[in-house]
Amino acid sequence: MAQETVTADVGDVAITFETGKLAKQANGAVVVRSGDTMVLVTATGSRSPRPGADFFPLTVDVEERMYAAGKIPGGFIKRESRPSEKATLTARMTDRPIRPLWPKGYRNETQIVSTILSTDQVNAHDTLSINGASAALMISDLPFLGPIGAVRIGLIGDDFVVNPTLEEIEEGDLDLIVAGSKDALSMVEAGAVEVDEETILQAFEIAHEEIIRLCDAQLELQKKAGKPKWEFEAEEVDEKLLAKVEKAVGKDLSEATREQGKLERRDKIADLKAAAREKILGDEPEAEEAAAVGKAFDSLTKSIIRKRIAVDKERPDGRGATEIRPIECDVSVTPRTHGSGLFTRGETQVMTLLALGTTREAQRLDGLGIETTKRYIHHYNFPPFSVGETGFMRGPKRRDIGHGALAERALLPMIPSEEEFPYTLRLVSETLESNGSSSMASVCGSSLALLDAGVKIERPVGGVAMGLIKEGDEYVVLTDIQGDEDHLGDMDFKVAGTTEGITALQMDIKITGVTMDIMRDALAQAREARMFILDTMGKTIDGPREEMSAYAPRISSIKIDPDRIGALIGKGGETIRGLEEDYAVEISVDEEGHVNVYGAEGPKADEAVEVIRSLTKDVEVGDTFNGAKVVKTTTFGAFVELTKGTDGLLHISNLSTGRVDKVEDIVSRGDTVNVRVFEVDKDRGRIGLRMLGEDGEEIVSEGAPNGDGGDGEGGGGGRRRRRRRLSTTE
Repeated sequence: MAQETVTADVGDVAITFETGKLAKQANGAVVVRSGDTMVLVTATGSRSPRPGADFFPLTVDVEERMYAAGKIPGGFIKRESRPSEKATLTARMTDRPIRPLWPKGYRNETQIVSTILSTDQVNAHDTLSINGASAALMISDLPFLGPIGAVRIGLIGDDFVVNPTLEEIEEGDLDLIVAGSKDALSMVEAGAVEVDEETILQAFEIAHEEIIRLCDAQLELQKKAGKPKWEFEAEEVDEKLLAKVEKAVGKDLSEATREQGKLERRDKIADLKAAAREKILGDEPEAEEAAAVGKAFDSLTKSIIRKRIAVDKERPDGRGATEIRPIECDVSVTPRTHGSGLFTRGETQVMTLLALGTTREAQRLDGLGIETTKRYIHHYNFPPFSVGETGFMRGPKRRDIGHGALAERALLPMIPSEEEFPYTLRLVSETLESNGSSSMASVCGSSLALLDAGVKIERPVGGVAMGLIKEGDEYVVLTDIQGDEDHLGDMDFKVAGTTEGITALQMDIKITGVTMDIMRDALAQAREARMFILDTMGKTIDGPREEMSAYAPRISSIKIDPDRIGALIGKGGETIRGLEEDYAVEISVDEEGHVNVYGAEGPKADEAVEVIRSLTKDVEVGDTFNGAKVVKTTTFGAFVELTKGTDGLLHISNLSTGRVDKVEDIVSRGDTVNVRVFEVDKDRGRIGLRMLGEDGEEIVSEGAPNGDGGDGEGGGGGRRRRRRRLSTTE
């Protein structure tokens, strides 16, 4: 195969597609490159359907290789193991826009593998994976109905940036990935900082212009290097069999689909499916015949529900197109977690629980991105009991990771900075019931949990899922879709945000694309729904609690002079470890002098903060040091350690109200004393001290007016005053 290359200029960045050099035994293989970021994407498929499959068995894998960034994997084994969260999310984004673009009834095993060969940590590899998957399928002999293109849009200040760098993404207010065909949009994934709907629509329009260029480049590559496509006839439902099913159970099925309870509706429909099979085929049907009847039954069920929604404007549970299911909110539902929120919307219920920890507990990221740690973590769980089923529980699935990342993205702009709130936050959303949009219920429940914990988020975030039923040129956009409307509908469009704007978007479709008019209608309906949901949440808790949970760790922050960090740490870490042990706290300090003190007991943490403040501050006149240690005695006084590396002189004349012949008569090395600073001479490097009595008052010698000493060693002027006293006595 000859080597072929095409280039598309997207924004200010050139994206190249190359084939014919690598992985030539795959059905299609393309290297897509932007800058020094390179991704090899292969497409491989079976020529025959998977036996018994009633779905399209498409698999997408993204392989992040650490060598791509010149790194060696962390850990003991030094080999990449399970995919990172970023790799899983990229695989999902690659899957979603290409999955609908296959002939109806296609059941052949198909696999896309994206291998990250090189990354310059400037150009993102996720959109390259999507474009590469489409290009590999286009030049392959698989019957893919593409192409699709994918582009990222950023918002830096008031300017849209096409395919921004990774650093620009971090700085901007919008990180939007859009995929689509030359005619319409098919996938959206976005995080935003309260961006309004009109700005989002403008970004969609800009993205689609760039998508057309990417599609044209892939069509050019197909002309140069494409293989002839396999012939495949879409499998159609037997019309005669469909008529038999309708005659046998059609009337009863129409009534069963009106049952409002999800489980009751599911059971009634399942019973009717079995009844139709028995009426048409008898007691012991052949497996192939039974499957054909089941397919006809499913087609009739889908047709009844879709027609009722699109034509009769009647949803399965009787709601109007813009009506939201009943909502219930609760907080403080668990006693020991640091915050908890329970959000119920119809038959969807999610409980989010919050645990606060120290910044040392932030998640370390071992991947190809520029981030190395993450202090705000959101996890999502979807146990089988939430849909009334049994099943294996073997860790999070890709869907669970994706839903957790979506909720995390939605709330991230509202989380206070580490300087304002020096905690690591882990939110876990437990799906207890599910009948549509549990990810958006996770967003709502998480806002409740954060407010319950006293986290000073800027504003609560709410979310809702929008659906679509499209028949020809007619369509209806549905607010707050439930399970059947998602399963049988044409779109799942999740929108999360605050009263001020959108913070996250995610859209998947099952048709070839949606128009800008549909997107505009969906965003407008979603905004109305979001305002209603946020208002309902506000009736339960309208702001962060003033006091945090008694079981939450107490974290205090202070800023010290960076030059004094050494005094806090001490030789070999001796000082900081001693403080942690003495006060049962954890202490962290960064290069700029930000010190965080974490303690399970508030009073001890406060004491530790005061000690750190005294250790690291410059000594000033009037400062009091209680329990200061005597480190040396001389003939003219005692040296007292005020902070690590800083001593002051307690002159002999300031040890007692009466005459003192010998310093050791009053204090010895190792004793602790209470002293106050009365003199600081920075030029001469001396600090003068006075002893404090039990009443906290300074002890002044009768023979030393004002208690001042002379010019003895180390400061305080003690030696010179002592000589004057002796001459007077003689």
